[in-house]
Amino acid sequence: MVVNNVAQGNMTKQRIEGVDAARGLALVAMMAIHILPGWNDDFEPTFSWLVFAGRGAALFALLAGVSLAFMSGGQYPARGTRMTAARLGLAVRAVLVTVIGLLLGYLVVYAQVILVYYGVMFLLALPLLRLRVRTLLALSAGIALTAPVLMQATRDSLADMGGVEPNFSTLAQAPGDVLGQVLLSGTYPALPWMAFVCAGLAVGRLNLAERAVQIRLVLAGAGLAVVTAVLSTLLLGPFGGREQLETAASVWSSNPEEAVSDILIWGPDPTLPTDSWWWLTTLAPYSSTPLVLLHTIGTAVAALGIVLLLSQAGILRPLAVLGKMTLTLYSLHLLLLATGMLEDQPVLCLVVQLIMVAAFAYTWQQFTSQGPLERTVSDASKWVRSRYLEHAETPAVSETPTNRVQGQPAARRTGTSGPPPPPATPPSIGGRRQALEAEGRSRRSRNRQHR
Repeated sequence: MVVNNVAQGNMTKQRIEGVDAARGLALVAMMAIHILPGWNDDFEPTFSWLVFAGRGAALFALLAGVSLAFMSGGQYPARGTRMTAARLGLAVRAVLVTVIGLLLGYLVVYAQVILVYYGVMFLLALPLLRLRVRTLLALSAGIALTAPVLMQATRDSLADMGGVEPNFSTLAQAPGDVLGQVLLSGTYPALPWMAFVCAGLAVGRLNLAERAVQIRLVLAGAGLAVVTAVLSTLLLGPFGGREQLETAASVWSSNPEEAVSDILIWGPDPTLPTDSWWWLTTLAPYSSTPLVLLHTIGTAVAALGIVLLLSQAGILRPLAVLGKMTLTLYSLHLLLLATGMLEDQPVLCLVVQLIMVAAFAYTWQQFTSQGPLERTVSDASKWVRSRYLEHAETPAVSETPTNRVQGQPAARRTGTSGPPPPPATPPSIGGRRQALEAEGRSRRSRNRQHR
């Protein structure tokens, strides 16, 4: 039993380190997209753009679902008051992350802040925490196929925020517009992106420490990514989708072929056109189309599986150090971007920022395992959760020294109705035999006296 407990502890540690490493990878990918140029001197997409555009944020969102699963019971979701407490704690966490995102929305940076969307997705996921893995996977697929249709259908009726990130000022001035931006029209629209969270919840309910599960994640994720890429190619090519898009673009562009090509490579600026439903068949980065959502769910799941496999060798510990405090480091990265430091030397800027955030994370973790923002959010969440559990588990009736009478139940003393006292314990078989033998001896003694 001791050996099994030790083995289970090692597996859990490996699983957590692997997930932390995946978070670290997502952070590095988003930093690379924010800093490195997307095109080269020939105006062709760079390697970093082709590999990381949209995929780093997708992995970040998928891991949000994995974290929700971990914090609500892992493989065995909590029940009853424990689940309610978990939901309350996660709601507090979501609100605080949203607040941090609204504050970072004031920064003037060439980057889209994901935290407000992230917090709203946490809130939307709270009713889903008790769902089974298969139900979550079906829900993820359903959201990926239907939410983008709603996004496109309502986009023209939603306010154009002009690329301004959600912050407290815009929220106070136009709360409805900000809500529409966060749910449907923003860079990371929460409703379509719930597909990532549901998929992550399903993955987090698996035993991620098992090698077989890790391999299945790689194969399933890679398969989904390949199938969606092939399907998009067929729809845009032989099925005539690209021609339809160019015909629609000819209304607003003098060079429709180039206009469509730019959107397919660089993504919408800032949103997809709504002049043709064929846009939903593309894999344009950050477009949140059905195929984009399914494709990047596949790449994110495959990346998580690969990282979990590699974490067994301990070679990804530097990434795990970053992944333990991504909220703090992501915020620090945006603050560094806002300074304009080395903005004319993007490669050097990325290297310097990576060194700075890694040094900060390593130094901080010599004293405590959580980053400053992570500790603040975690402490608030735990406090609310523990207070609820204390209240929920407090007995409704309790005895006090002032009304205690020895041998008498509290309900009978106060005159209130209460359960009847338990019946006397029946004598054992041996006790009956001894009683009968004693009664027989007494009768024989009386008979002798009468004689």
